[in-house]
Amino acid sequence: MIFSQISLLSLRPVLAGLSVVFLSLSLVSCGDRSGDLPSDDVVVIRVGHTLAPSHTVHKAMLVMAEALQRESQGSMRIDLYPSGQLGNERELIELLQIGSLGMTKVSASPLEAFVPTMKIFNLPYLFRDRDHFLDTLDSEYGRHILESIEPARLRGLGYYDAGSRSFYTTSRQVTEPDDLTGLKIRVQESQTAMRMISSMGGSPTPVSWGELYTALQQGVVDGAENNPPSFYLSHHYEVAPFYTLDEHTAVPDVILISHYVWNNLTPTQQGWLQSAVDESVEYQRVQWQADTDYALEKVIAAGVTILRPDKSLFEQKTADLLLQFEGTEVGALITNIKGL
Repeated sequence: MIFSQISLLSLRPVLAGLSVVFLSLSLVSCGDRSGDLPSDDVVVIRVGHTLAPSHTVHKAMLVMAEALQRESQGSMRIDLYPSGQLGNERELIELLQIGSLGMTKVSASPLEAFVPTMKIFNLPYLFRDRDHFLDTLDSEYGRHILESIEPARLRGLGYYDAGSRSFYTTSRQVTEPDDLTGLKIRVQESQTAMRMISSMGGSPTPVSWGELYTALQQGVVDGAENNPPSFYLSHHYEVAPFYTLDEHTAVPDVILISHYVWNNLTPTQQGWLQSAVDESVEYQRVQWQADTDYALEKVIAAGVTILRPDKSLFEQKTADLLLQFEGTEVGALITNIKGL
Protein backbone atom coordinates (compact mmCIF):
# COMPACT_ATOMS: atom_id res chain seq x y z
CA MET A 1 0.00 0.00 0.00
CA ILE A 2 1.29 3.44 -0.94
CA PHE A 3 -0.09 5.02 2.20
CA SER A 4 2.27 2.90 4.27
CA GLN A 5 5.06 5.15 2.99
CA ILE A 6 3.45 8.23 4.47
CA SER A 7 4.74 9.44 7.79
CA LEU A 8 1.91 11.29 9.47
CA LEU A 9 4.34 12.66 12.02
CA SER A 10 6.42 14.22 9.26
CA LEU A 11 3.29 15.71 7.73
CA ARG A 12 1.92 17.40 10.83
CA PRO A 13 3.84 20.70 10.46
CA VAL A 14 2.94 20.91 6.80
CA LEU A 15 -0.70 20.01 7.26
CA ALA A 16 -1.00 22.63 9.96
CA GLY A 17 0.28 25.23 7.55
CA LEU A 18 -2.24 24.06 4.98
CA SER A 19 -5.31 24.66 7.11
CA VAL A 20 -6.54 27.33 4.72
CA VAL A 21 -6.03 25.24 1.59
CA PHE A 22 -6.62 21.70 2.88
CA LEU A 23 -8.30 19.70 0.14
CA SER A 24 -9.66 22.86 -1.50
CA LEU A 25 -7.94 22.20 -4.78
CA SER A 26 -9.46 18.73 -5.04
CA LEU A 27 -12.91 20.24 -4.72
CA VAL A 28 -13.17 20.88 -8.43
CA SER A 29 -16.35 21.38 -10.39
CA CYS A 30 -19.50 19.82 -9.11
CA GLY A 31 -21.01 20.46 -12.53
CA ASP A 32 -21.58 18.05 -15.41
CA ARG A 33 -18.47 15.89 -15.92
CA SER A 34 -19.39 15.24 -19.55
CA GLY A 35 -19.11 18.82 -20.75
CA ASP A 36 -17.56 22.17 -20.03
CA LEU A 37 -17.91 23.93 -16.71
CA PRO A 38 -20.56 26.54 -16.13
CA SER A 39 -19.14 30.01 -16.73
CA ASP A 40 -19.30 30.93 -13.04
CA ASP A 41 -17.34 27.85 -11.92
CA VAL A 42 -13.58 28.35 -11.43
CA VAL A 43 -11.28 25.43 -10.67
CA VAL A 44 -8.26 26.44 -8.58
CA ILE A 45 -5.25 24.10 -8.58
CA ARG A 46 -2.65 24.90 -5.97
CA VAL A 47 0.92 24.13 -7.00
CA GLY A 48 3.76 23.97 -4.47
CA HIS A 49 7.48 23.64 -5.15
CA THR A 50 10.77 24.26 -3.32
CA LEU A 51 12.54 26.67 -5.67
CA ALA A 52 12.78 30.46 -5.58
CA PRO A 53 10.57 32.71 -7.74
CA SER A 54 13.68 33.69 -9.70
CA HIS A 55 14.30 30.08 -10.78
CA THR A 56 13.61 28.89 -14.32
CA VAL A 57 11.10 26.35 -13.03
CA HIS A 58 8.96 29.00 -11.35
CA LYS A 59 9.07 31.14 -14.49
CA ALA A 60 7.89 28.13 -16.49
CA MET A 61 5.06 27.56 -14.04
CA LEU A 62 3.95 31.14 -14.54
CA VAL A 63 3.78 30.35 -18.26
CA MET A 64 1.74 27.26 -17.36
CA ALA A 65 -0.66 29.33 -15.27
CA GLU A 66 -1.13 31.90 -18.04
CA ALA A 67 -1.64 29.16 -20.63
CA LEU A 68 -4.23 27.36 -18.50
CA GLN A 69 -6.19 30.55 -17.90
CA ARG A 70 -6.13 31.25 -21.63
CA GLU A 71 -7.03 27.69 -22.68
CA SER A 72 -9.88 27.47 -20.18
CA GLN A 73 -11.08 31.04 -20.83
CA GLY A 74 -10.71 31.79 -17.14
CA SER A 75 -12.56 28.73 -15.84
CA MET A 76 -9.36 27.24 -14.39
CA ARG A 77 -6.60 28.87 -12.37
CA ILE A 78 -3.22 27.86 -10.93
CA ASP A 79 -2.04 29.37 -7.65
CA LEU A 80 1.71 28.99 -7.05
CA TYR A 81 3.46 28.46 -3.71
CA PRO A 82 7.27 28.58 -4.29
CA SER A 83 10.27 28.42 -1.95
CA GLY A 84 9.14 25.39 0.05
CA GLN A 85 6.18 27.20 1.62
CA LEU A 86 4.23 23.93 1.73
CA GLY A 87 7.09 21.56 2.57
CA ASN A 88 10.11 19.83 1.11
CA GLU A 89 9.93 17.63 -1.97
CA ARG A 90 9.09 14.40 -0.17
CA GLU A 91 6.39 16.15 1.85
CA LEU A 92 4.94 17.65 -1.32
CA ILE A 93 4.76 14.19 -2.91
CA GLU A 94 2.99 12.83 0.14
CA LEU A 95 0.53 15.73 0.13
CA LEU A 96 -0.33 14.91 -3.48
CA GLN A 97 -0.89 11.28 -2.56
CA ILE A 98 -3.52 12.14 0.03
CA GLY A 99 -5.13 14.82 -2.13
CA SER A 100 -4.11 17.79 0.02
CA LEU A 101 -2.15 19.49 -2.78
CA GLY A 102 -2.92 19.72 -6.47
CA MET A 103 0.41 19.73 -8.31
CA THR A 104 4.11 19.99 -7.70
CA LYS A 105 7.48 19.82 -9.39
CA VAL A 106 10.00 17.49 -7.83
CA SER A 107 13.34 16.10 -8.86
CA ALA A 108 13.25 12.52 -10.08
CA SER A 109 15.67 11.62 -7.27
CA PRO A 110 13.26 11.49 -4.30
CA LEU A 111 10.65 9.87 -6.57
CA GLU A 112 12.65 6.65 -6.69
CA ALA A 113 11.43 5.88 -3.14
CA PHE A 114 7.91 5.78 -4.60
CA VAL A 115 8.59 4.61 -8.17
CA PRO A 116 11.55 2.22 -8.65
CA THR A 117 11.95 3.00 -12.37
CA MET A 118 12.95 6.55 -11.40
CA LYS A 119 16.32 5.09 -10.37
CA ILE A 120 17.27 5.34 -14.02
CA PHE A 121 17.81 9.10 -13.73
CA ASN A 122 20.14 8.78 -10.75
CA LEU A 123 22.59 6.54 -12.60
CA PRO A 124 25.84 8.28 -13.58
CA TYR A 125 26.93 8.88 -17.16
CA LEU A 126 23.91 7.24 -18.78
CA PHE A 127 23.31 10.06 -21.28
CA ARG A 128 25.81 10.99 -23.98
CA ASP A 129 24.85 14.68 -24.05
CA ARG A 130 21.92 17.05 -23.53
CA ASP A 131 20.27 16.13 -26.83
CA HIS A 132 20.36 12.44 -25.89
CA PHE A 133 18.89 13.29 -22.48
CA LEU A 134 16.00 15.35 -23.89
CA ASP A 135 15.34 12.80 -26.64
CA THR A 136 15.03 10.15 -23.93
CA LEU A 137 12.52 12.23 -21.97
CA ASP A 138 10.37 12.64 -25.08
CA SER A 139 10.71 9.01 -26.20
CA GLU A 140 8.44 6.04 -25.53
CA TYR A 141 10.78 5.16 -22.65
CA GLY A 142 10.36 8.57 -21.07
CA ARG A 143 6.58 8.23 -21.38
CA HIS A 144 6.73 4.74 -19.90
CA ILE A 145 8.57 6.07 -16.85
CA LEU A 146 5.94 8.79 -16.40
CA GLU A 147 3.18 6.20 -16.62
CA SER A 148 4.92 4.03 -14.02
CA ILE A 149 4.12 6.71 -11.44
CA GLU A 150 0.38 5.93 -11.56
CA PRO A 151 0.34 3.17 -8.86
CA ALA A 152 1.70 5.74 -6.38
CA ARG A 153 -1.54 7.77 -6.76
CA LEU A 154 0.37 10.34 -8.79
CA ARG A 155 0.24 11.26 -12.44
CA GLY A 156 3.24 12.53 -14.36
CA LEU A 157 2.39 15.33 -16.78
CA GLY A 158 5.84 16.11 -18.15
CA TYR A 159 9.53 16.70 -17.60
CA TYR A 160 11.45 19.93 -17.09
CA ASP A 161 15.13 20.02 -17.99
CA ALA A 162 17.27 20.23 -14.86
CA GLY A 163 20.58 20.01 -16.67
CA SER A 164 23.58 18.07 -15.42
CA ARG A 165 24.60 17.80 -11.80
CA SER A 166 28.19 18.51 -10.76
CA PHE A 167 30.08 18.74 -7.48
CA TYR A 168 30.80 21.90 -5.51
CA THR A 169 32.93 22.00 -2.37
CA THR A 170 33.81 24.37 0.43
CA SER A 171 37.55 23.83 0.86
CA ARG A 172 38.95 21.11 -1.39
CA GLN A 173 39.21 21.18 -5.16
CA VAL A 174 37.87 18.03 -6.82
CA THR A 175 39.58 17.09 -10.08
CA GLU A 176 39.32 13.28 -9.79
CA PRO A 177 37.18 10.84 -7.79
CA ASP A 178 39.85 10.27 -5.15
CA ASP A 179 39.56 13.93 -4.17
CA LEU A 180 36.11 13.11 -2.76
CA THR A 181 37.55 10.63 -0.27
CA GLY A 182 36.43 11.51 3.24
CA LEU A 183 34.24 14.43 2.14
CA LYS A 184 30.65 14.62 3.33
CA ILE A 185 28.63 15.33 0.19
CA ARG A 186 25.02 16.37 0.40
CA VAL A 187 22.70 14.23 -1.69
CA GLN A 188 18.97 14.05 -2.26
CA GLU A 189 16.94 11.27 -0.69
CA SER A 190 17.95 8.66 -3.26
CA GLN A 191 19.62 5.37 -2.46
CA THR A 192 21.06 5.28 -5.98
CA ALA A 193 22.61 8.74 -5.55
CA MET A 194 24.04 7.67 -2.21
CA ARG A 195 25.67 4.60 -3.77
CA MET A 196 27.14 6.78 -6.51
CA ILE A 197 28.84 9.09 -3.98
CA SER A 198 30.08 6.11 -1.99
CA SER A 199 31.55 4.50 -5.12
CA MET A 200 33.68 7.62 -5.58
CA GLY A 201 34.91 7.56 -1.98
CA GLY A 202 32.70 10.31 -0.62
CA SER A 203 30.34 10.12 2.33
CA PRO A 204 26.74 10.72 1.14
CA THR A 205 24.78 12.91 3.54
CA PRO A 206 21.10 13.68 2.93
CA VAL A 207 20.23 17.29 3.78
CA SER A 208 17.06 19.14 2.79
CA TRP A 209 17.51 21.83 0.15
CA GLY A 210 16.32 24.59 2.46
CA GLU A 211 18.94 23.71 5.09
CA LEU A 212 21.87 23.19 2.74
CA TYR A 213 23.35 26.71 2.77
CA THR A 214 23.73 26.60 6.54
CA ALA A 215 25.02 23.03 6.41
CA LEU A 216 27.76 24.08 4.00
CA GLN A 217 28.54 27.20 5.99
CA GLN A 218 28.83 25.34 9.30
CA GLY A 219 30.74 22.35 7.95
CA VAL A 220 27.93 19.84 8.45
CA VAL A 221 28.72 18.84 4.87
CA ASP A 222 31.84 19.55 2.82
CA GLY A 223 30.07 19.87 -0.49
CA ALA A 224 27.05 19.10 -2.60
CA GLU A 225 26.11 18.46 -6.22
CA ASN A 226 23.67 20.29 -8.42
CA ASN A 227 23.21 22.14 -11.70
CA PRO A 228 24.62 25.64 -12.34
CA PRO A 229 21.35 27.64 -11.98
CA SER A 230 20.59 26.02 -8.62
CA PHE A 231 24.18 26.53 -7.46
CA TYR A 232 23.90 30.23 -8.34
CA LEU A 233 20.35 31.06 -7.28
CA SER A 234 20.76 29.30 -3.92
CA HIS A 235 23.86 31.44 -3.20
CA HIS A 236 25.74 28.26 -2.33
CA TYR A 237 28.69 29.67 -4.29
CA GLU A 238 29.19 32.09 -1.40
CA VAL A 239 30.25 29.21 0.87
CA ALA A 240 31.40 26.64 -1.71
CA PRO A 241 33.87 28.37 -4.06
CA PHE A 242 34.97 25.29 -6.05
CA TYR A 243 32.69 23.95 -8.79
CA THR A 244 33.75 20.78 -10.62
CA LEU A 245 31.91 20.30 -13.92
CA ASP A 246 32.05 16.50 -13.95
CA GLU A 247 28.34 16.34 -14.98
CA HIS A 248 27.80 12.93 -13.43
CA THR A 249 24.01 12.74 -13.72
CA ALA A 250 21.16 14.38 -15.61
CA VAL A 251 18.14 14.24 -13.31
CA PRO A 252 14.98 15.83 -14.72
CA ASP A 253 12.30 17.62 -12.79
CA VAL A 254 8.95 15.84 -12.97
CA ILE A 255 5.64 17.70 -13.08
CA LEU A 256 3.15 15.78 -10.94
CA ILE A 257 -0.55 16.06 -10.26
CA SER A 258 -2.50 14.31 -7.53
CA HIS A 259 -4.38 11.31 -8.88
CA TYR A 260 -7.44 12.49 -6.94
CA VAL A 261 -7.34 15.94 -8.50
CA TRP A 262 -6.74 14.66 -12.03
CA ASN A 263 -9.66 12.24 -11.80
CA ASN A 264 -11.95 15.05 -10.62
CA LEU A 265 -11.28 17.04 -13.80
CA THR A 266 -13.42 16.57 -16.88
CA PRO A 267 -11.69 15.27 -20.04
CA THR A 268 -11.89 18.81 -21.41
CA GLN A 269 -10.21 20.24 -18.32
CA GLN A 270 -7.54 17.54 -18.43
CA GLY A 271 -6.80 18.50 -22.03
CA TRP A 272 -6.49 22.18 -21.13
CA LEU A 273 -4.13 21.41 -18.26
CA GLN A 274 -1.95 19.04 -20.30
CA SER A 275 -1.70 21.64 -23.07
CA ALA A 276 -0.63 24.27 -20.51
CA VAL A 277 2.00 21.91 -19.09
CA ASP A 278 3.34 21.18 -22.58
CA GLU A 279 3.65 24.90 -23.32
CA SER A 280 5.54 25.47 -20.07
CA VAL A 281 7.90 22.55 -20.84
CA GLU A 282 8.77 24.01 -24.23
CA TYR A 283 9.47 27.41 -22.66
CA GLN A 284 11.45 25.95 -19.76
CA ARG A 285 13.82 23.90 -21.89
CA VAL A 286 14.81 26.89 -24.01
CA GLN A 287 15.13 29.16 -20.99
CA TRP A 288 17.13 26.55 -19.07
CA GLN A 289 20.13 26.67 -21.38
CA ALA A 290 20.23 30.48 -21.25
CA ASP A 291 19.97 30.45 -17.46
CA THR A 292 22.74 27.84 -17.21
CA ASP A 293 25.15 29.99 -19.21
CA TYR A 294 24.19 33.06 -17.19
CA ALA A 295 24.67 31.24 -13.86
CA LEU A 296 28.18 30.13 -14.77
CA GLU A 297 29.10 33.67 -15.81
CA LYS A 298 27.83 35.08 -12.50
CA VAL A 299 29.59 32.57 -10.21
CA ILE A 300 32.86 33.04 -12.10
CA ALA A 301 32.50 36.80 -11.65
CA ALA A 302 31.93 36.18 -7.93
CA GLY A 303 35.27 34.37 -7.67
CA VAL A 304 34.26 30.72 -7.98
CA THR A 305 36.93 28.42 -9.40
CA ILE A 306 35.47 26.33 -12.24
CA LEU A 307 37.19 22.98 -12.65
CA ARG A 308 36.81 20.86 -15.79
CA PRO A 309 38.06 17.36 -14.95
CA ASP A 310 38.55 14.29 -17.09
CA LYS A 311 35.01 12.87 -16.88
CA SER A 312 36.18 9.40 -17.90
CA LEU A 313 37.84 9.00 -14.49
CA PHE A 314 34.49 9.51 -12.76
CA GLU A 315 32.68 7.31 -15.29
CA GLN A 316 35.12 4.43 -14.74
CA LYS A 317 34.74 4.70 -10.98
CA THR A 318 30.95 4.38 -11.17
CA ALA A 319 30.56 1.90 -14.05
CA ASP A 320 29.53 -0.97 -11.76
CA LEU A 321 26.42 0.94 -10.68
CA LEU A 322 24.87 0.40 -14.10
CA LEU A 323 25.95 -3.24 -14.35
CA GLN A 324 24.14 -4.20 -11.13
CA PHE A 325 20.77 -3.66 -12.84
CA GLU A 326 21.31 -6.30 -15.52
CA GLY A 327 18.29 -8.60 -15.79
CA THR A 328 15.90 -6.06 -14.25
CA GLU A 329 13.36 -3.60 -15.67
CA VAL A 330 15.79 -0.76 -14.98
CA GLY A 331 18.51 -2.75 -16.76
CA ALA A 332 16.30 -3.08 -19.83
CA LEU A 333 15.66 0.66 -19.76
CA ILE A 334 19.43 1.31 -19.59
CA THR A 335 19.96 -0.82 -22.70
CA ASN A 336 17.13 0.87 -24.60
CA ILE A 337 18.19 4.38 -23.62
CA LYS A 338 21.79 3.75 -24.63
CA GLY A 339 20.49 2.58 -27.99
CA LEU A 340 18.61 5.79 -28.74
